Amino acid sequence: MVSFPNGKINIGLEVIRKRADGYHDLQSVFYPIPLKDAIEIIPSQPGLSPGYSQTGIPVIGKEADNLCLKAFHLLKKDFPTLPNVTIHLHKAIPIGAGLGGGSADASVMLMMLNQYFSLDISTEKLMVYAAELGSDCPFFILNKPCYVTGRGENLSPIDVDLSSYQIVLVNPRIHISTQTAFAGIKPRKGTDLVRHIQEPVHTWKDHCINDFEHTVFKAYPEIEQIKKDLYQSGAIYASMSGSGSTVYGIFEKTSVPRLNFPAHYFYKSV
Repeated sequence: MVSFPNGKINIGLEVIRKRADGYHDLQSVFYPIPLKDAIEIIPSQPGLSPGYSQTGIPVIGKEADNLCLKAFHLLKKDFPTLPNVTIHLHKAIPIGAGLGGGSADASVMLMMLNQYFSLDISTEKLMVYAAELGSDCPFFILNKPCYVTGRGENLSPIDVDLSSYQIVLVNPRIHISTQTAFAGIKPRKGTDLVRHIQEPVHTWKDHCINDFEHTVFKAYPEIEQIKKDLYQSGAIYASMSGSGSTVYGIFEKTSVPRLNFPAHYFYKSV
């Protein structure tokens, strides 16, 4: 069985408050984009442990920390007769880039196992499992534009359609740590983000702000320069996604941007 987990972008990202448990409440709009990884699962040979292999963009870290394997073991706890599987991941979504690729892989893995082995897990229960793997994982179970609150787990579908636009993604291959991203964050009262999102896209630049940009741009001026270059090339809206380091620009489909980024940058129009 093969599936193709897609990434997402954040339209606006506001940090509202720091919680007693150490996490932060936020509000954002998550929007799915057609930039995709690929996952294949096949039943393992009898007597063998779950297997994992990977191609494409290297995934740094211990295999035991891999979210696809964690998704398998999470279901195995509640479904002990679940057969072991061999997993192959082809990684095309940049890692640590604010595009949610790892979370998408984990959530799609849950759905693949549910379908392949006929576990009959409801969408609502899949979202509960997904939340155990990561704050934004439940989004990829629904995989439709959503207004997001809490740590990222509270989802309300929202009517946003960017299919008539071209989205350009630029990632300078910089990994932004959580510590760096939150270093300069000062929680603030949220705006009426839902109302702003439902206004014309060209008005978003005045209202849909990513609170992480201030800190990240200060630490990495080259990321700020990407946003400036996108606007100078005709973007009607540009923003960093998540806590970075990907910056995206929304362009009219008739407007072909002329961009010249360093060769090592990831650059994709979707």
